[in-house]
Amino acid sequence: MSQNKPSATLLVSCPDNKGLVAAIANFLMTYNANIMHADQHQDESENLFLMRIQWELEGFTLPMESFEAAFAPIATLHNMKWHTSLSTQKPKMAIFVSKYEHCLVDLLHRWRIGELGCDIPLVISNHEDCRRIVEFNGIPFHVVPVTKENKAEAEAEQWRLLQEAGTDFIVLARYMQVLSEKFVERYPDRVINIHHSFLPAFDGAKPYHRAFARGVKLIGATSHYVTQELDEGPIIEQEVTRISHRDNVEDLVQKGRDLEKVVLSRAVRWHIDNRVLSYSNKTVVFD
Repeated sequence: MSQNKPSATLLVSCPDNKGLVAAIANFLMTYNANIMHADQHQDESENLFLMRIQWELEGFTLPMESFEAAFAPIATLHNMKWHTSLSTQKPKMAIFVSKYEHCLVDLLHRWRIGELGCDIPLVISNHEDCRRIVEFNGIPFHVVPVTKENKAEAEAEQWRLLQEAGTDFIVLARYMQVLSEKFVERYPDRVINIHHSFLPAFDGAKPYHRAFARGVKLIGATSHYVTQELDEGPIIEQEVTRISHRDNVEDLVQKGRDLEKVVLSRAVRWHIDNRVLSYSNKTVVFD
């Protein structure tokens, strides 16, 4: 079945109970839904049911603008948290970057060839370094310098730019500034970061240097949602590569760059495709 057909996706989390799959499927079938994909997970320790279900819009007799009112009785009965998305509506992704450009360039390339089904209305940086590559791709580039003294004013300007652009979510592509709690609260589970370590190992600054000093045999990269606690948010994706005693710090950095690009792009793509549900500071990533 073609994944290019216009479709809707429903993400659900609620207390686990019998009959949940049937309740959701029967509701959709009432309106002639052709289900393209369905996946579910039960977390026994949390007594939690999580589900992703996707169906074709062609032939679906319930207008999506009426979906919320029609689905509300089932959602209320089962105490569901839920939201829908449409494949025809591309989310708007803002990118934050500092000086390192490898993750930015990779995201821009994947976006340009259609691998990431989103729009990029702007890129925000605290340095000028990446302006040329961003504007080459026809995307507005905004520099907002950040210091200890002007952090509140800088974030206010960033917030203004994001609001003006109608941003749905933010990707920190090696943005080397810590966002304030107030800023993060405005985008719950909508700020995706790449950390150059296999968290929870070597969180914070200079993880490659600390990994080298520790003599580890594996290094990694972690993409996670940003929360108020630095590098403690729900993990979306991770990857590792093997190193040896022959590798110096520069070798670790070079190998790590490849990991960072792949891990971040996967996390972003899964977020765009509405495959990620976050709960209890962890995630389910549906197939």
